[in-house]
Amino acid sequence: MDASDIKMVDISGKPETLREAIAQGRICLNPQTIKLIQTKKIPKGDVLNVARCAGILAAKRVDELIPLCHPLALDYVEIDFKLEKDKILITARCKTKAKTGVEMEAMLACCISALTIYDMCKSVDRRMTLSEIKLLEKKGGRSGNFFNY
Repeated sequence: MDASDIKMVDISGKPETLREAIAQGRICLNPQTIKLIQTKKIPKGDVLNVARCAGILAAKRVDELIPLCHPLALDYVEIDFKLEKDKILITARCKTKAKTGVEMEAMLACCISALTIYDMCKSVDRRMTLSEIKLLEKKGGRSGNFFNY
């Protein structure tokens, strides 16, 4: 494969439709680290709010990080966290009216949120692991809806 085989998909003829994607990921942590996050005693500050902000910012910049992604003006990004005994489930939802989907935006939001949690907690827990980043749901577009629960 040479450089001429690489191309951005032409979406100019596609109609704009409402697009939505939900992705999920997880970060496993020591139960004591979860308690420190809950009580806001991590030295770098409020872990979940910083991770939420990082995830939203990442979703808005996918086209700058993944070479063949189209730039999208996102209408909505939501990042939620579910704290369990030894892990945090991260769910990202992205919406827009566009010619192409927002799956990459939702998945990158999960990844960057998880990496931000790692960065903020690494001083107290070096055994954290990120895993299971996946698309849970996609709505809109020519290919229709997709559910992966």
